[in-house]
Amino acid sequence: MEHLSLKRKVSIMIAVMAAMFFAAINQTIVSTAMPRIIAILDGMDYYTWTINIYLLTSTIATVLVGKLSDMFGRKPFILLGILLFMIGAFLTGTSSDVFQFITYRGIQGIGAGIIQSTAFTAVGDLFAPRERGKWMGLMTAIFGFSSVLGPTLGGYLVDNMDWHWLFWIFLPLGIVAFIMILTLFPKMERKPGESIDYLGSLFMTTTIVPLLLAFSWAGTQYDWGSVQILGLLAATVISAIIFVFVELKAKNPILPMHLFKNGVVTVSNLIGFIMNFGLMGAMIYISFFVQGVMGISPTYAGYVTMPMSIFMVVTSAITGQLIAKQGKYKRFALIGVPIMILGMAVMVFMNSVWMAVVAMIIFGIGLGLGMPVFSLATQNAVPHKELGVVTASTQLFRNLGGTIGIAVMGTVMSNSLTSNLKSAMTSSSAPDMSKIDPEMAKQLTAFANPQTLMNKPLIEQTQASLPADIKPLFTQMIAGIRDALGDTLSHVFLTGTLVLVVAFILVFFLKELPLRTTNQAAPAEAAPENAKEGIPAH
Repeated sequence: MEHLSLKRKVSIMIAVMAAMFFAAINQTIVSTAMPRIIAILDGMDYYTWTINIYLLTSTIATVLVGKLSDMFGRKPFILLGILLFMIGAFLTGTSSDVFQFITYRGIQGIGAGIIQSTAFTAVGDLFAPRERGKWMGLMTAIFGFSSVLGPTLGGYLVDNMDWHWLFWIFLPLGIVAFIMILTLFPKMERKPGESIDYLGSLFMTTTIVPLLLAFSWAGTQYDWGSVQILGLLAATVISAIIFVFVELKAKNPILPMHLFKNGVVTVSNLIGFIMNFGLMGAMIYISFFVQGVMGISPTYAGYVTMPMSIFMVVTSAITGQLIAKQGKYKRFALIGVPIMILGMAVMVFMNSVWMAVVAMIIFGIGLGLGMPVFSLATQNAVPHKELGVVTASTQLFRNLGGTIGIAVMGTVMSNSLTSNLKSAMTSSSAPDMSKIDPEMAKQLTAFANPQTLMNKPLIEQTQASLPADIKPLFTQMIAGIRDALGDTLSHVFLTGTLVLVVAFILVFFLKELPLRTTNQAAPAEAAPENAKEGIPAH
């Protein structure tokens, strides 16, 4: 597609960015509203699944479609991605229970994974390496802008409109993006002689799914040492071994194993996995703190998380410029990851909205400094012809880290919350329910769970309807539940802090290779130069 005119290329990029924004805003708009939505659907026990299913389906779609689009072209897949995402978004808005919600979010995730995979690869199709940087920067800015706008807009909408509209409001943008891609994006003929790695795709899926199920159910539905969990982990290991064997033999593997012989790729992917483990846990459970513990409405909860996105976008842009100027990247990770650790350590001790804002700012700065480094390191460590597949591997590890992080932190929260709630309701400061009517006591005790804390209108409505002599008891009980949830979340954020410390240790093992100024290697010199830099020759 490099032969197209600049005007046509810019038009295509506007269409691609519209599709990217459509997917990104639909994801970020629900972040602050999700606790309230799940409380309304009475599905707090399945809260992690509403996030996990999206990450699971998008992860699998990203890796599968990355390879298929090399063979069949980007256009049919980006159109399919937009269409699936629109169908998933519309259906999610019609959900009447949490199981429908989870199913439809899974469809959304498939669409999002396809859009994400094809959009970033399309930049490489359209532009030479020298021009590609500024367009990648604009694509990153789309994510940043949606991260700033989405949570605040979502909080406002769920406070002032029916929650279903969060999933419907941007559907017209999806239709516009679909029409633009359909009319502007050129077709690509299938490359002859390339086979589809069906077995690899199957066993990659059968590795990821039981892994997610094991981490989601362990400690909640089943004990860690139960037959169910051990069986799922065994299935993951067996499937992973078969997957590696299939990929080593495959003519056109979906995830070439030789990539992991490259130390830079392996270390960067491990760090990306661990950083997303901590990042996703922080982002999901910060809403529990702001809304559940501090009693802030979803609208204002969006304002609390906004500083992280703003500082991340600004710091990331500056970091990109400095890396380009200095030609060095490891130093930014060595500075950024400790700042992320500091930000999450503040979350462990936060007891006010202002401390939450400070934690978000610190975490955002660290994220902006550290996160871009590892994508750059992996792309710089392989030949240009493997850029797409190494980017897919990076995305795979990050998404798995986020998925497992949410599941593990959900288990930490669930186990800690049970004991903390029990202590709160039996302590000397707990309200004495024996002095009131048994039926009224039963009604109030039903509020002794964090799900009610996410539904502020219900608390206010109940408070207003109670007799004057009962109101102080209700207020006392809600305060006790808030304290129990606050103590629980401290354990969750401490887990995230310790995980990020491991990521920091791994940064010291990241080898810094000279940044290439071009993706086109000289034929005669490419192999020895790559070998000298620790890059596998091909």
